Amino acid sequence: MYDRQFLNSKLGQAALASVLAMIAMIAITTQFQAAPSSFATISDQSVTVELA
Repeated sequence: MYDRQFLNSKLGQAALASVLAMIAMIAITTQFQAAPSSFATISDQSVTVELA
């Protein structure tokens, strides 16, 4: 794996920050639920989106 010398380097710190950011993004996005499809209706050739 990665040793302490790598994790103390700028590249190692950037890699660690990137992994933590991805984990945080996954944790945040899994808490949101997708809006039901009934909010978007297609009429004629335009799309009407109702915000609740």
